Amino acid sequence: MVDLLFFSKMIDMIITRSLTFQVMQQRSGNLSLYFILSKDMIMREEIAQYLSKKYGTKPEYLWKRYPGFAVFRHDDNRKWYAVIMNVTPDKIGAMGSDELDIIDVKIDDLMLRDILLQQDGYYPGYHMNKGNWITIVLDGTVPFDEVYRMIDASFELTASARKKQKFRQPKEWIIPANPKYYDIEHAFDNADEIDWKQGAGIIKGDTVFMYVGAPVSAILYKCKVTEVDIPYEYEDKNLKITALMKIKLQKRYKSDKFSFDRLKSEYGIYAVRGPRGIPYSLSAALK
Repeated sequence: MVDLLFFSKMIDMIITRSLTFQVMQQRSGNLSLYFILSKDMIMREEIAQYLSKKYGTKPEYLWKRYPGFAVFRHDDNRKWYAVIMNVTPDKIGAMGSDELDIIDVKIDDLMLRDILLQQDGYYPGYHMNKGNWITIVLDGTVPFDEVYRMIDASFELTASARKKQKFRQPKEWIIPANPKYYDIEHAFDNADEIDWKQGAGIIKGDTVFMYVGAPVSAILYKCKVTEVDIPYEYEDKNLKITALMKIKLQKRYKSDKFSFDRLKSEYGIYAVRGPRGIPYSLSAALK
């Protein structure tokens, strides 16, 4: 389908801009539309398609005075996570006279921000809080993949807690297993995938390392979470379960390899009472 809103904005921008052009064709049924697009305008459209496909976000054009300014924001908390604009170079402290397409994204790592500002294509956030936002010029100086990573980080930074959980990157966990209530040592004897109590914060794609309690007191298994939020209700005086997850065995460890004594002395883990994150040093060792 032809994005008529996008192309109407492109027409407005083409009328007011003098650039080196390339030709782009869009077709829908018997309708063929030909538009002349510059490299930065092509990047703008590629980004819009990426955000539509990954996050379901459509650009919003909020100002009649600035028809090329496109806002991308979350559908729940309505926070902005990216703004694409066309500005003259002097607005961002760059050289030249021809208009540039830029994108503003939010950033919370001040050290990373300072490093990026030393590189070509990055500027302090235009028209935004310069301590929390950064501007990227969309002329190819900064590669697509890098621009996408910055947008993804901004999306996560501005997302609601529920959405952050949904879109976050896969994570590694240690989860406890009590052999008094479940024969965990033989759990994978007949199948490489089992149902297990779902821990808070764990999502599909995460990796869980199963720590088996006393008398074993060691990590025995590495598993991949393949499904979550399986309805299940169980409760007794020792255990309450409200949902299950499916975990698939990936690796076994000998009981003396990652014992509790080693976890405590080398990695600072003094208890495993529920799902917990893994120190980088232990993550590397477990691999």
